[in-house]
Amino acid sequence: MQRRSGAPREDADSRVSTRGVCTSPAMKQALPDIISTNLDVLFCGINPGLMAAMTGHHFVGRSNRFWKVLHQAGFTPEELSPQDDHGLLKYGYGITSVIQRPTANASELSPREFTLAARGFEQKIAHYQPHFVAFLGKAAYAGMGRLRSVDWGLQRDRMHGAAVWALPNPSGRNRSFSLDRLAEAYRELYLEVLATRDGSGAPHRPTPKARS
Repeated sequence: MQRRSGAPREDADSRVSTRGVCTSPAMKQALPDIISTNLDVLFCGINPGLMAAMTGHHFVGRSNRFWKVLHQAGFTPEELSPQDDHGLLKYGYGITSVIQRPTANASELSPREFTLAARGFEQKIAHYQPHFVAFLGKAAYAGMGRLRSVDWGLQRDRMHGAAVWALPNPSGRNRSFSLDRLAEAYRELYLEVLATRDGSGAPHRPTPKARS
């Protein structure tokens, strides 16, 4: 069909697919990790949202409670903004994702994407050696095929020496957890992190609770 005269030109670099994934060159780039070696905690989301991928900052959505919860749980002395996300490193924390492809909703991801991402993700953990890997939501951990069921909190399996922890997803869409309940869950991890800072430099290796 011929384009009408004066109609806006569809720029191939600014199109958005029907699945909600932008195809511009900028959006094809993975949202950069905030990461360093020997972090106390590496927080791990499922995959970047569209707004995070466009802005280059993690947990940038207005309804996302990640930064507020980190502060209320004790991880940061003040509430960081998404634009200050690299400031997490000075406190000993980082951020990554299991899958790098940005989507409007994590439900758009296929099981195969989790399977394909698992090896590279574990190689990342082996290289950077965080003390804790904290998955934000059970799906981020279970999706890689490690467990069929996941309990909240400390997991039985380790990942290249790192203790694995499952935290509730801080997204505003997660209505099962109020802000207070999120802060309580995250503070449990923070108290374990404090136990690693015994002055010896050796990471504390907690023992998971027995399953009820």
